Amino acid sequence: MERSLTIESRNPATGDLVREFEPITAAELDRRLRMSASAFATHRESDISGRARFMRAAASILETEKRRFGELMTLEMGKPIKAAVTEAEKCATACRYYADNAHTFLVDRPADTGSGRSFVAFQPIGAVLAVMPWNFPFWQVFRFAAPALMAGNVGLLKHASNVPQCALAIEEVFLRAGFAEGIFQTLLLGSESVAALIGDPRVAAVTLTGSEGAGRSVAAAAGTHLKKTVLELGGSDPFIVMPSADLERAVSTAVSARMINNGQSCIAAKRFIVHSAVYDSFLEAFVACVKKIRTGDPMDEGTELGPLATSSIRDELHKQVTESVAAGARLLCGGKPVNGRGFYYEPTVIDRIPADSPAAREELFGPVASVFTARDADDAIAIANSTRFGLGASAWTTNTWEQQRFIGGVESGLVFINEMVASAPGLPFGGVKSSGYGRELSDFGIHEFVNIKTVKIAG
Repeated sequence: MERSLTIESRNPATGDLVREFEPITAAELDRRLRMSASAFATHRESDISGRARFMRAAASILETEKRRFGELMTLEMGKPIKAAVTEAEKCATACRYYADNAHTFLVDRPADTGSGRSFVAFQPIGAVLAVMPWNFPFWQVFRFAAPALMAGNVGLLKHASNVPQCALAIEEVFLRAGFAEGIFQTLLLGSESVAALIGDPRVAAVTLTGSEGAGRSVAAAAGTHLKKTVLELGGSDPFIVMPSADLERAVSTAVSARMINNGQSCIAAKRFIVHSAVYDSFLEAFVACVKKIRTGDPMDEGTELGPLATSSIRDELHKQVTESVAAGARLLCGGKPVNGRGFYYEPTVIDRIPADSPAAREELFGPVASVFTARDADDAIAIANSTRFGLGASAWTTNTWEQQRFIGGVESGLVFINEMVASAPGLPFGGVKSSGYGRELSDFGIHEFVNIKTVKIAG
């Protein structure tokens, strides 16, 4: 394994370097993989009630120290402190959800074969490698780790290189909660080490949340070694507004749905598809609300929009906006980086977007809203589906026929009616098309990384 570059923790609100970490050596990685295999041999035989006790302890730590963890998230990736503290609380709900429900999800399931006794058993498979992103540095990890560990697997975390302190803090939570050393480990490694790690026989499966490119790379490496993968990739989620919608509520939710996490969420609403009958009214109110968003220091409780996570993310977003406007899109507000320190970008709205522009074809990962007009429900569905992505979708209408059309017609893994798309422990989460495959959360999430074993005992 080649030595990676230094792993940096950098404050996106100022651009200042906070801390540097050396990636682990090849010898240290091998030691950790041996420790993981040894821990699995014991953990898989452990009583599930004991796992649940430790998982509830992890939840308590997250809740008790939510401010500390929130400040760490804000320091490393720039989300507003209120949202960061809420993220720590949400991780605690996932821990408790699986502590309370894993036994039910994993209990042997009887099967009727007419003679003898048959059942389906759900058994752990080993070390699950998680290649995780920076945008929800705690939530993305806990929504994999809670079900994986409750199922009797062990976890290996290769986190995004710009959130190393978050990654180490998560390992600390599980150790303090009572899980034995080796059951959950953070591996400070660069992305160039992932393919070789996937190929190691001590790694049983891989879950990734990230870009399309990263998903293809991980899927290819895992496919070579015939290892199970779950991929949650990008999204360009539609937010459809029809004439029967509560327009005031739709507008306020639309602003939140686009600007959540500084606009850096896979399931943030990105394309606003509005019926022509209410287009002007929606657009006027929407732009007015976006202009009022308070941008500033993410550690300030009153800040609504913080910086983007890195300078390269900000620069790429600006390039996409600039090219879209050059192609003919209309800029209604914002549209440029904020002067001064940090990686801030103005809250932005564009419409009249050409079909071949970046705003129509690509995911815009930042506080930029793209607005489209639709003639009717079928036209809205056609626009919604005119992307290679298929993660989430929100549709606003009180017409039951339209609701059913959107539920059946929009190509996505999630459809929320008259509500903003969000993840929750009890709801399966994942996408279709280039947004990935497999599901996280709920009972579907815990079953992704178990051996679903058929057992038949002759009568």
